[in-house]
Amino acid sequence: MGKGHSEAGEELEVLTAGQDAAGQRLDQWLAANNAAQLSRNRVKQLIEQGHVRVNGETVTGAKHRLKPDDVVQVAIPEPEPADPIAEDIPLPVLYEDDAVIVIDKPAGLVVHPAPGNPSGTLVNALLAHCGDSLSGIGGVRRPGIVHRLDRDTSGVMVVAKTDQAHKALAAQFADHGRSTGMERAYLALVWGTPDRMAGTIVTFLGRSSRDRLKQAVVSEHQPDARHAVTHYRVRERFGDPTGLVPLASLVECRLETGRTHQIRVHMAHIGHPLIGDRDYGRSFATKANTLPDAIREKVAGFDRQALHATSLAFEHPATGEVMTFETPLPADMADLVTAFGRKFGKT
Repeated sequence: MGKGHSEAGEELEVLTAGQDAAGQRLDQWLAANNAAQLSRNRVKQLIEQGHVRVNGETVTGAKHRLKPDDVVQVAIPEPEPADPIAEDIPLPVLYEDDAVIVIDKPAGLVVHPAPGNPSGTLVNALLAHCGDSLSGIGGVRRPGIVHRLDRDTSGVMVVAKTDQAHKALAAQFADHGRSTGMERAYLALVWGTPDRMAGTIVTFLGRSSRDRLKQAVVSEHQPDARHAVTHYRVRERFGDPTGLVPLASLVECRLETGRTHQIRVHMAHIGHPLIGDRDYGRSFATKANTLPDAIREKVAGFDRQALHATSLAFEHPATGEVMTFETPLPADMADLVTAFGRKFGKT
């Protein structure tokens, strides 16, 4: 057994399997024999992330069976800081004062650090932009965050800069605008068009039984079921070359509740998933193959769900004034909408 450091600064541990290791699973043997006293879960994680080599070859299967005299190398990364660190990431700021900051979040920006995304997030950017004013607000990992947008959803977000602002804004989001000036509107480009030009989708949402990382429409009796209400209005329809069957629609969605992935799940539930949504619109992926070449290439090149938080209204936590912020579609989504309109026309 030996220890050292790799070129990347990782702690490197080298172990040699004895005769008694024959046939043992790599994760079990390594958890029992490593000098760093890593748990079996941590060992499994390191294996799956490619930090373990057997006889010089990277092994990513925890169930790999060992042979006597196998040489096992474990590169243990430096521990991540417990708190997010400030990073100089450009922020498109729409408004800022001593209590709040409003931004136009670009698609691809994760809101707060989480496993797999420890840095490069909106929180890291906010810590650099706002300095110590965010310290402790809303918890260590989510300072100032009172609501969030999915990584690949763009648009308006408000962040609290003081404890008072955080409490006031959090209460407004929890109230969903029933008794305050809070209002949220999104634009979504969906496949097809709803039967009605305007309507309300009312369901219960909970964790999917098929994929624990996804949400689904569930029975109200499911333990994690939460009431979800989305109001929608079709803004534009884009027909096929004959003009008879709309191929896509630009839909405005207003939230009465704010559940995880709510718009994406609700639009898929009524048969019109968002274009580009790999989680909830996978069954429509082949629909793009029926499109003319130019549009097919546009859709294939659009690598996120076509969803933008276009407006947000809230009562300022210090003054009580209702403030409204709007942002146009970002270039990638605007280009996709324009392409559909140019090819098929609007109705």
